[in-house]
Amino acid sequence: MTIAPPSDQLTVGAPERRRSARRAGRAPGRTPIGYVFVSLYTLLALAFGILPSLYAVVLAFTNSDGGFAGFDNFVKVIGDFRFWPAVQHVTLYLVIWLIGLLIFVVALALIVHALRARWASTSLRFIYYLPGALAGASSVLLWLFVLDPTASPVSGLLHLLGLNSFVQVIQPGNLPLIFAIIAFWTGAGGWIVIMYGALNNISTDIIEAARIDGANAFQIGLRIQLPMLRKWIAYMAVMSLAAGTQLFVEPQLLSQASNAVVPNDYSLNQLAYQYAFQQNDFNGAAAISLLLLIVALLLSWVFVTRGGLFEKE
Repeated sequence: MTIAPPSDQLTVGAPERRRSARRAGRAPGRTPIGYVFVSLYTLLALAFGILPSLYAVVLAFTNSDGGFAGFDNFVKVIGDFRFWPAVQHVTLYLVIWLIGLLIFVVALALIVHALRARWASTSLRFIYYLPGALAGASSVLLWLFVLDPTASPVSGLLHLLGLNSFVQVIQPGNLPLIFAIIAFWTGAGGWIVIMYGALNNISTDIIEAARIDGANAFQIGLRIQLPMLRKWIAYMAVMSLAAGTQLFVEPQLLSQASNAVVPNDYSLNQLAYQYAFQQNDFNGAAAISLLLLIVALLLSWVFVTRGGLFEKE
C-alpha cells in the first residue's frame, strides 16, 4: 500500500521543486559567461562586418564628392568590359568547387566514419586537417611549385596532359579548375572532420535497426546518414559560398608570379581592388562589393531554405 505524503509537505516542497526544475532546465547560453562570449563576438561582428558593410552601402550610392549618385556606380561597373568576364570566372570556379565539396567531402567523411579501426580513422582525420593549417597565401606558394612541370612532384602527370611549361598550366581556361583544386586541398579537410563529428551524432540504434533490416553500408550511407547530414551539408555550402565569392589571393599571387599571364582583374575582388587602388574609385569598388554581397546572400538563402538549416527537429 502506498502512503501519500501530507498535503502540507506537498505545499511547502512544491515551490522549491519548481525552482530546482527551472534551474535544471535553464539553457547554458543564459548564464553570465555566455553573454560575455556573445558580446565579444558581437563587437567583432560590428567592427569588421556590419559597419564596413554599411560604409560600403554609403559609398556605393554616392559619388567622389559625397553627393547622392543613385545607381550610377552600379551602371558604371556593370558596363565595364572587365566585369562580366570576372563574373564568369568566379561562377565557373564556384560551381566546380561546390560540386567537389558536396560530393567528395561527404563521401570521404562517410568512408572515414565507416572505418572500424580507431587508429586508421584518427590518422586520416589528422592528415585531412593538415592542409587547412596552412594560410591561403602559403598554400598558393606551395602550389606554384606543384603547377610548374620543371619542379612539380607530379610533373609526369602534367607532361601526360601535354602541359610542359608553367605558362601552359596557368592559361586562363585552366584557372577555374586549378583554383577549385587549391581551395579543395586547403579547406576540404576541415569540413571532413566536421562531417565526421556530425555522423557520430547519429544514433547507433538507427544504424543497427537498418542493418537488421538488411541494409548494407552503401544503403545506410545513402538513405540514412546522408539525409541526416542535410543541415550540415547546407551549412558547408553557405560558408564555402561566402569564402568562394571572395576569390582574390590565388589569382593575385599567380598574376604576380606569371608576369601577368594571369590577368590582375581575373576575379571580382581583384576588379574591386583595381577600382580602389589603381583608379582611386572607391565608390565603384564599393558597388562591386555590394553586388557580391547581394548575390552571396541570395544564394545562401537558397541553401538555407533547401537544406532546412534552421528547421526544428
